[in-house]
Amino acid sequence: MADKEEVKVRGVWEREPGSGVWWIRYRDADGKLHRELVGRKSDAEALLNKRRNERRVGKKMPENIRTAPIKFAKLADYITQEYSQAHHSDSRNVKQRLEKLKEHFGDRAAESIKPAEIDNWLSKNTKTGSTANRYRAAMSLAYREGIRNGKVKTNPVRLVKQRKEGGNVIRFLRDHEEAALRGVIAEKYPDKMCELDVSLGTGMRLSEQYGSRLRWKNVDFQRREVDLLKTKNYTARIIPMNAAVFAAFEARKAQVPNAKGKDLVFDTPPRPWWDDVREQAGVTDYRWHDNRHTFCSRLAMRKVNLVAIKELAGHKTLAITARYSHLDDGAKREAVDLLLIPVKGAGQIVLEK
Repeated sequence: MADKEEVKVRGVWEREPGSGVWWIRYRDADGKLHRELVGRKSDAEALLNKRRNERRVGKKMPENIRTAPIKFAKLADYITQEYSQAHHSDSRNVKQRLEKLKEHFGDRAAESIKPAEIDNWLSKNTKTGSTANRYRAAMSLAYREGIRNGKVKTNPVRLVKQRKEGGNVIRFLRDHEEAALRGVIAEKYPDKMCELDVSLGTGMRLSEQYGSRLRWKNVDFQRREVDLLKTKNYTARIIPMNAAVFAAFEARKAQVPNAKGKDLVFDTPPRPWWDDVREQAGVTDYRWHDNRHTFCSRLAMRKVNLVAIKELAGHKTLAITARYSHLDDGAKREAVDLLLIPVKGAGQIVLEK
C-alpha cells in the first residue's frame, strides 16, 4: 500500500529539507510579514493557526524587538507643540508648567514615575494649593493624551490627591490706590492711561485685551460696544462701553490714526511699564489681572445683578461670579442695623403658667 501523500500547508515550511525543523510565515493585522522558528511540523501548524486567529480578532502581534519606553518629555512635547495649540485658548501657561515639569521628570521613562514622586515635587515647587493643582492638571493631561495615543498605559497623576485651595481672596483696587497709579502713569507713561481705562472699564482678560482677540474691527464706536468673538471659553461676548471706555478707545485711535480693522488695538502687553508704575505708586500684591477683579467687585458693590456681572465678565458659570456676592453687603448691614431699633418688651421673658 502506497504511503499517504503528505499535505502541504501554506505558511509552514522546512528551511532545510530533512532537518525536521519547521518555520511559519504570516502577516499580522497591519500587514507586516513575520517569520518564526518553531520545531516540529505539528507544532508549526498549530502556532500558525493561533497567529491567524489573533489576526482575525485584531490582536497586536508580539514585537521581535522591545521598543524603548517613552520618556515624559515626549508626552509633554506633544501637549505643548500640538494638542495645546488646538484646544487651549491660552497655551502659554500650559507650556510654562510642562517645561518646568520636564526639568525634573523629562529624562525619566513616563511609566516609571510614581505618584509619591509627583506629590513630593508639587510640595517642594509650589507655594499654594491652587498652583499645585494647575501643575497636577497639566501633568495629568500629558498622561491622558499619552494613553489615548497608545504611548503609555497608566496615569500615575490620578493617584495624586488634589490640594485644598485657599479662600480665593479677591484683590481689587481701592480708590486711593487707583489715584496713586494714575498719578504715576500721567507723569511717566501718559500714553498708557487709555489701556488702564479699558481694563478697569471692561473687565477684559489680559489675553483678550492684548493679542489677536481685540482688533479695531471689534470696536464699534457707533453702537459703543466691544465685540469679543473668541474668548477663553470660546464664546462670544459683547461689552458695552461707558463714557470712560469710549474716550479711552478714542484716545488710542488717535495714537494710531492709520490703523485698519484687522490691526490689533493693543499690541504690547503692559508688564514692563506696569511693574514700574506699581512700584512707584507703592501698590503691592496687585497684578494686571486684578483689574478684572476690580471691575467685577465694583459692579457687585453697586448691587448689580450677579447674572449681569457673569455676562459682562464672560464667566463660564455663575459659581465663579458668586465669589463677588459678599461684596454687596447692603442686606447684611441692614440686618445688623435692626439691632439698634428698640423692641417692645426687650429684656423680659414671659413664661406662661
